[in-house]
Amino acid sequence: MVFQGLPVSRGIAMGRSFVYAPFKIKIGESYIGNAEKAEHNARFNEAVKKAAAELRELQEKMAEEDPDKAGIFEAHEDILTDVAIIEEILKLINEESYAGGYAIEQVYEKYVHIFAEMDDDIMRERCADFRDVKDRILRIWAGVEQKNLSELDFPAIIFARDLLPSDTATLNRNNVLAIVTETGGNTSHSAIIARSYEIPALLGITGIMNSVRDGMTAVVDALDGNVILEPGEAEQAGYLQKQADYNRTAEEIRKFRSVEPVMADGTPIDVFLNIGSVSDEELEASAFTGGVGLFRSEFLFMQGKNLPGENQQFQVYKKAVEVYGTRQVILRTLDIGGDKTFESMDLPEEDNPFLGCRALRLCFQKTDVFKTQLRAALRASSYGNLALMFPMVGSLEDLHKAKYYLEECRTELESEGVPFNKNMSVGIMIEIPAVAVMADLVVHEVDFASIGTNDLCQYLMAVDRLNPNVAAYYQSYHPAMFRLIHNAARVFEKEGKSLSICGEMGGDPMAVMAFIGMGIKKFSMAASNVSGVKRIITRLTMTRARELADKLRLLSTAPRIEDLLKTEMERLIAQ
Repeated sequence: MVFQGLPVSRGIAMGRSFVYAPFKIKIGESYIGNAEKAEHNARFNEAVKKAAAELRELQEKMAEEDPDKAGIFEAHEDILTDVAIIEEILKLINEESYAGGYAIEQVYEKYVHIFAEMDDDIMRERCADFRDVKDRILRIWAGVEQKNLSELDFPAIIFARDLLPSDTATLNRNNVLAIVTETGGNTSHSAIIARSYEIPALLGITGIMNSVRDGMTAVVDALDGNVILEPGEAEQAGYLQKQADYNRTAEEIRKFRSVEPVMADGTPIDVFLNIGSVSDEELEASAFTGGVGLFRSEFLFMQGKNLPGENQQFQVYKKAVEVYGTRQVILRTLDIGGDKTFESMDLPEEDNPFLGCRALRLCFQKTDVFKTQLRAALRASSYGNLALMFPMVGSLEDLHKAKYYLEECRTELESEGVPFNKNMSVGIMIEIPAVAVMADLVVHEVDFASIGTNDLCQYLMAVDRLNPNVAAYYQSYHPAMFRLIHNAARVFEKEGKSLSICGEMGGDPMAVMAFIGMGIKKFSMAASNVSGVKRIITRLTMTRARELADKLRLLSTAPRIEDLLKTEMERLIAQ
């Protein structure tokens, strides 16, 4: 069986399939007769034993890899084995004739609501722990085996309807050969993770979950956009050869990783890194990048069931700036919403989440969470060259409000005698077209700006970037994109302020050529894109880049622009 999808991270993989479908259950009101009570008692007690065994296994597994996560599972075991909770559940079964699943749901949700009403932030955060334990027991009650990506212990191709940040937060990338999903597009979380980890990925294959089964042999060709289930021996041999050829070419490009990003005429270009954590794997790229142009802080919030506190965040940000020393690290404040959600915070369900309460808008509603992050960032700023960047700014009012909370935090820390860099740079993401249009006004209010091309394109083109049905309308090479970005580039260049590209186009060698010609000299990208971008930079002159940008401005359609950029890149590579 052959399926067609959108290749969002290049490469070829072959191996066993792992079908990922998170367990979800809805418990309705249900009662039992006296004859069934003994069975439900025994079944509940057995579910608790199995859940405890799972949690202990997770504790042992995480003890060496991540002690903090091991502590979370230990806390879950304490909740699971709490005598009072167990007695309440058994009482509902035996005295009120509740069915076991209904009794479990009612008791745990009671505690969720109790903790949700508490004034103390730490106690409120326990809600997620109770829900997690409840879901684990109910899954066992339903007879469903445990299955999540953190426990994938063999090399496999992951098939899923979609992958959310919470799904991949504890992912062991060494066991992921490729990613295939039914939904998503070039800028979805799944695509970004795949490119960051250099994992082949095909998205937007509607209905594939109805055909794939665990353990099937599969081939993912993320060059031509094909998924083959149960390929024959001849097909497997052909794809192994194609994989070897691709890997050989990729290795040639990888040689540019450590090269200084200096143009053929001697013009230096800044190549920065996009990161989501301070793991050794992500910070390994610090050796060949000039700084961090985008630290996606939201991934820190997705790694556990509880919101990270000020000290936990401070330690993470501090580690990043210490690794980079005098080189700049740009921390983007919490950008939750759209395709990014997490269990430790209840977010409203919205029909159009990308147009709803997300990023800075959400932070303005949850100022305690926002200020906790701002305080942690300010504290870390005294250990290195940390800059702060606000996402989803739609107006000067948004920017002024964010600065107000930042100033509040500065005043608090100063009164507490806590050191911080009083001259820390503050900037914004340009991703809402309204702000891009008024770049001439914004430039006077910030130290720098970074263009988030993913959302800028989505909002400019009125396209849900995760909807495969309208993927053809998400045109990152649309003339309007380049015109809008060129306008902002002229404004920031005139004022002598830094403007960078940190969206997916920042790691696209073809787009980088045009942006350099427009005057942009700073790009931030996934580690996997660094080599390809540096290869183009070292072969390009500023004169040639400006000529390319001039030609591009005369073109009226995305296909024509893409053809122009492809032709120019091929010429550069061949020379």
